[in-house]
Amino acid sequence: MNVIVFDISGTLMEYVNMPNVWMDYYDSAFRHVREKLGLPLTDEQLAKSIEVLREYNPRVKYREKDYPPEQIFGDAAKGWDFPYSLEDVISAFFEDMKLTPLIYPETIPTLEKLRSAGWKTATLTDVATGMPDSLHKSYFPELMPHFDLYVSSQSCGFRKPNPAGVHYIARHFGADEREFIFVGDEPKDIQTAKNVGCRSVLIDRKNRGLNEGQDYTIKTLGELIPICRL
Repeated sequence: MNVIVFDISGTLMEYVNMPNVWMDYYDSAFRHVREKLGLPLTDEQLAKSIEVLREYNPRVKYREKDYPPEQIFGDAAKGWDFPYSLEDVISAFFEDMKLTPLIYPETIPTLEKLRSAGWKTATLTDVATGMPDSLHKSYFPELMPHFDLYVSSQSCGFRKPNPAGVHYIARHFGADEREFIFVGDEPKDIQTAKNVGCRSVLIDRKNRGLNEGQDYTIKTLGELIPICRL
């Protein structure tokens, strides 16, 4: 069985005007939570909540295990001595980020061609710290019908380059993961492929010249087609 696994952000789409580090959003997002929900959240409590969220961020403290949003924000709000709805807090927090998705123009045509040629398409994507999987998927609803299987760090419980997500995909399709092709834009995507022994494709839209030992380097998704015919 031919299976191709895609990272999502930076590979199939991007968030317009998003800073490189999600932590840049934390202060503004918690202030939005305070204002929108009318919570008596002091600056000291806000600072402590930001620090807890930072500690969960894998760029600050490396981790491969992922945690549910309820646990992350529950810990961030532990010092709040007033009633609040955790669901509303999470919603208001990410609402403030005003993420604007942009699907790359060649993404859907490429996915259509691959599936027409008999390839099974799956995702393996790391969800932002504390973001509900349902919210993550809501940013690209037009992509979802083009996947045979959606897997994220939330749904499999581990972040890349941990191979757990690829193992999950292999079990789902009853396929040999060593025969997969893994496509992504970051070093961890290439390392994930190495960890399971499959072919790797680095998409380098910004000409960064990254060399992570990938099998192929492409500039646009359309360049996948001849690779998948090999």
